[in-house]
Amino acid sequence: QVQLVESGGGLVQAGGSLRLSCAASGRTFNSYVMGWFRQAPGKEREFAAAITRSGASTYYADSVKGRFTISRDNAKSTVYLRMNSLKPEDTAVYYCAARYGASWSERNDDYPYWGQGTQVTVSS
Repeated sequence: QVQLVESGGGLVQAGGSLRLSCAASGRTFNSYVMGWFRQAPGKEREFAAAITRSGASTYYADSVKGRFTISRDNAKSTVYLRMNSLKPEDTAVYYCAARYGASWSERNDDYPYWGQGTQVTVSS
C-alpha cells in the first residue's frame, strides 16, 4: 500500500502559478503510476495529468495541456504538479492518486490510492 499527502494549494489570482506536491509513504514509489485529478464544486472528479513510473512519459487533459506540468522525484517519493496561467475554472480540490504497475489511466476507478486533497482557488 501507499499513503499520499498533498500540499501546496491556496488562493491565487488568475494568471498566477502554484506548485502542488504529493508525498508518498513506502519504499516502492517507483512502482506506481501517479496521477493528479481535480473536483470542482458540483462537478465530478476529473483527470488532470499522469506520469509513468520512471517519469519518462506524461499525459494531460486537454483543459490543462500547455499550462500544467507533472513531474516526479523518485528519490524523494514525491510527485509534483506545476500549474501556470491559472484560470478561475481551475478552481477545485486537487487530488493525487497512485496506480500500481506500468499502465497509466485517466479513469478515477483505476487508481486505488488517493490523498486527502488540497484546495486551489483562482480569483478573477
